[in-house]
Amino acid sequence: MQYTSTEIRQKFLDFFKSKNHAIIPSAPVVPENDPTVLFNTAGMQPLVPYLLGEKHPSWTRLADSQKCIRTGDIEEVGDNSHLTFFEMLGNWSLWDYFKKESINYSWEFLTSNDWLALDPRKIAVTVFEGDKDAPRDEESAAIWEEAGMPKSRISYLDKNENWWAAGDTGPCGPDSEIFYWVGDSEFPPEDSNVGNDEDNWMEIWNNVFMEYNRQADWSLEKLPNQNVDTGMGLERIVATLNWEKTVYNTDIFDYIIDKITETIWVEYTQENLKSIRIIADHTRTATIMISDWVVPSNVDQGYVLRRLMRIAIRQAHKLGFKGLFLSEVSAVIIEKLGIAYPHMIDKKSEILEEIVREEKQFVETLEKGLKEFEKLVRGFEIAFERSGKKIDTIAGAKAFKLYDTFGFPLEMTVELAEEKGLKVDEEGFKEAEKKHQELSRAGSAQKFKGWLADDWEETTALHSATHLMLAWLNEVLWGWIDQKGSNITPERLRFDFNFDRKVTREELDKVEEYVNNAIVKACEVKLIEMDKTEAKESGVRWSFWEKYPEVVKVYTFKDSKNNVYSKELCWWPHVENTKTMWTFKIKKEEASSRGVRRIKAVLIKD
Repeated sequence: MQYTSTEIRQKFLDFFKSKNHAIIPSAPVVPENDPTVLFNTAGMQPLVPYLLGEKHPSWTRLADSQKCIRTGDIEEVGDNSHLTFFEMLGNWSLWDYFKKESINYSWEFLTSNDWLALDPRKIAVTVFEGDKDAPRDEESAAIWEEAGMPKSRISYLDKNENWWAAGDTGPCGPDSEIFYWVGDSEFPPEDSNVGNDEDNWMEIWNNVFMEYNRQADWSLEKLPNQNVDTGMGLERIVATLNWEKTVYNTDIFDYIIDKITETIWVEYTQENLKSIRIIADHTRTATIMISDWVVPSNVDQGYVLRRLMRIAIRQAHKLGFKGLFLSEVSAVIIEKLGIAYPHMIDKKSEILEEIVREEKQFVETLEKGLKEFEKLVRGFEIAFERSGKKIDTIAGAKAFKLYDTFGFPLEMTVELAEEKGLKVDEEGFKEAEKKHQELSRAGSAQKFKGWLADDWEETTALHSATHLMLAWLNEVLWGWIDQKGSNITPERLRFDFNFDRKVTREELDKVEEYVNNAIVKACEVKLIEMDKTEAKESGVRWSFWEKYPEVVKVYTFKDSKNNVYSKELCWWPHVENTKTMWTFKIKKEEASSRGVRRIKAVLIKD
């Protein structure tokens, strides 16, 4: 039986809907108010506040397909398994059911003829073997046996394999991973399991049981309420269930690869395989990023986006194609992924315009870069003619300049250098790149403990200030101003919003005055939960509308005379009354990226 990604994604959501789970939309790939990471890298990441105790507006049982991006192994993309974008199917119990229900749900979804109908003989599981801190998870093993799992297929593994933790302190607990047989034989040998035959079993699902709270001294105490967090990688499950060794041979990528070969006039041969896979993966990720408001730039998320697009373009050049093509590939990606994420279709023209603009710019820059490279090589030749000493290595700093200024990936400079009989100081390049990234991400490096769901007084006050500021930006700038990103620490707020020109000091002063007036008027901040459609029709402000569940939280700032200063959707906590805040001051306004401005502001204690 063949499985498509659309079928599996929908079956997963339908199954958990039948088990009384609320189906929530994927959050954007850029995390909100978490300065510690550039992208959501796991399905549970947007739900951390709720796993830590915040009440979710939808329900205590949730399920979704979360968009995730990981670029740590970007150099490995093109092999059989590495991707930069993936979807994580997940279901959660927030202080509701626990191990028994979670394991039984997993078994039913995988083996029932009504759902995936997998042969139980091809499934194995692992559980926590126990150590000095926490006991052996005999409970999970017993539940698996009762569900129908043979004892010989259950492996007990250590904390490195079967334990999950949010960090050095906080919620944690054992997990139980589910594996599918991928060996050469139709069925696994009777005594085969993950513990003794790891290479022939592929992990397809992980059930995390958060039952402990780790203290500062690393001791564990039982949580009064327990959570379940599961994750199933869509790309991996599709490949595994279709007996494919690589996700590139499934419906997730076959249509993208077909479009690439048709557009740039190459065949999908072994010689071209890696380049075509890189183009497919990077274009898919770039399309997703732009649909979630990321635009190419030289910092943060925009830096990653630009890098992915330029690598894809360079791969096409390596295959002999010099024209524009990315938007044609992106268009088919939008149509396919738009089934699951409809906002992509709504934003199709914007996405394609952004891709064409960036591709045109890079193709032009590429030609200038080639001239710069030739100039560099000619300089070596002149130096040799004058001194008789041959220079055979391009310095790392010069190689990085070719990358940073002209978009030449290191591998491209190395290839060009080899053609000229030269080498490149690759370690020097990495040092220059690391220094650049440290500087460009200085803002993100100001990390704070936890999320806004934690009770940092200064952080919560600054978060409340962003709502007041956004409310009056719309009045001052005469437009529909949306949040495009934020980064809030206890020391300052950084707020990005759509606008196509510099905001004047006079306009900023009006915003400051409005926020400070709300603070002086001691506005109460009231929270109500309401239907999302009702909230939209009543004129409630929002940013990132599609990320919110059907039942939303609406925060209203209102003074004693019932004057409303802000009314907006939000997931994060606020001050109870603005009188606890301090004087609001905008320190800087600047461009963040094309069509996006950035405000940096503080609250000054009197």
